[in-house]
Amino acid sequence: MAGPSASGAAGGPDGVRAPRPRRDRELNRRKLLAAAREVFRDRGLKATLDDVARHAGVGVGTAYRHFPNKQALIDELVDDMFARVEEATRAGAEDPDAWRGLAVGLERVAELQALDRGLREVVFHSERAATAGLRHQEQIRRNVDLTVERAKEQGVLRADAEPWDLVVIQQMLAAVTERSGQPDLWRRYLRLLLDGLRAAPDQAEPLPGGHFGRGPDAPGPDWAGPPSPGTDAPGSSPG
Repeated sequence: MAGPSASGAAGGPDGVRAPRPRRDRELNRRKLLAAAREVFRDRGLKATLDDVARHAGVGVGTAYRHFPNKQALIDELVDDMFARVEEATRAGAEDPDAWRGLAVGLERVAELQALDRGLREVVFHSERAATAGLRHQEQIRRNVDLTVERAKEQGVLRADAEPWDLVVIQQMLAAVTERSGQPDLWRRYLRLLLDGLRAAPDQAEPLPGGHFGRGPDAPGPDWAGPPSPGTDAPGSSPG
């Protein structure tokens, strides 16, 4: 019987080293994807594939065997993000309570945007995002259409609302995060926008984040100008 090689993999019948187990490759791939989310979240797209490999605790060669370059890694992350958006919108469309499905679906997608700075940069500043998410977009559209249709049927959504309104709302919420540099401020504006969509405005709920901008030292966004390059908050210095 052939003994294990120096790497720990058992040799074949002729003493030839056996291929690396598939599950080890998959484990390394998952490590790299998880590390990439954290690295791009903290550093944005200026981070390198070498940075991701170090954060994942794997060799640079291993990283390049899975992803030939950083863009290939980004494309897979964007595809994964759109898959999560598809899942969130499907859950919203299938919720028996149409208003809850609409609100929770918007909230889950906004959370994805707010927590992932690197992917937010790709989605809003790169044409590659449309290509990377193409295979999910038609199903996302159907889910949103169904959510709006059911909410109108149940009498909880204003009659003149359209499915594309929800898409624009997501873009608005992402802009709040990008321009303010505060990852949870979007929740306040989601509540405002949801109240504007209600068929019965008297059911409006209290707004979160009421402390924002209060007091002489409270932080606040500078809405007059665009964010400084490589930052979330306008006027702040790059990290």
